Amino acid sequence: MDWTALILSLRLAGWTVIILLPVSVMMGRFLAYHRFRGKGLVEALVMLPLVLPPTVFGFYLLVAFGRNSPVGELWQSLFGHQLVFSFQGLVVASIIFNLPFAILPAQRGFQAIPVEVREAASCCGMSPLRSLWKVELPLAWPGVVTAMVLTFAHTLGEFGIVLMVGGSIPGETKTIAIAIYDRVQAFDDRAAATMSAVLVAIAVSTIGITFWLSSRVGRRLG
Repeated sequence: MDWTALILSLRLAGWTVIILLPVSVMMGRFLAYHRFRGKGLVEALVMLPLVLPPTVFGFYLLVAFGRNSPVGELWQSLFGHQLVFSFQGLVVASIIFNLPFAILPAQRGFQAIPVEVREAASCCGMSPLRSLWKVELPLAWPGVVTAMVLTFAHTLGEFGIVLMVGGSIPGETKTIAIAIYDRVQAFDDRAAATMSAVLVAIAVSTIGITFWLSSRVGRRLG
C-alpha cells in the first residue's frame, strides 16, 4: 500500500474542495437566478471538462501552465519553480477540471428554491448576503453538499489530468490513481487490488455520508 500516494491524493482532493466551495455557491447561485446574453455559452464552457477526454484537457492545461506560457512565466517569477509537475499545478488543474462537478449540482440546488421564498426574504428587509446565509443555503444545502462530494470523489480517482500536468513524482505528484497504474504495469496485482479497494471504500463512505446528511437536512427543513 502506497500511503504517501494516498495522503497526497487526500490533500489534493481536500484543497480542491476548499477552494471550489465558495466558487460552487457563488457561480451556482448566479447561474440559477440570472438570465443574460451568453449564459448558454458560459454553461457550455463550465461543462466542457465533462465531454473532453482528460488527456486532451490535460494537454491544453500543460501548454497553458508551461514554462514558456504567460501563466508559467508569472508563476516562475513569483515562486521560483515551474507550475507544471508540481503539487500546486495539480491543485490548479484539479480546480479547473472539477468546475462542472462543483457548479452544476449547486446550480440545481438553488434553482429548486421557489421564487416566493427569495421574494419573502427580500420583503423582510434581508440583505442579499443575509438571505443567502439564512434562507437560501439551508434550502440549497443538499445540492452544495452533493457538489463537494462529487468533487472530492472525482479528484481522488482522476488519472489523465494528473498524469499530463503532474507526471509521477513520488511525494509531489504521484497520486493513488497513478500508484495503482504503476503497480499494474509492474504486474503487482495484489498491491493494485489493495489500493483500489481502499479507494472504493473511501468513495462509498463519502457518498454514503452525503446521502445521510441530505436526509437529515431534508427532515429538518420539513
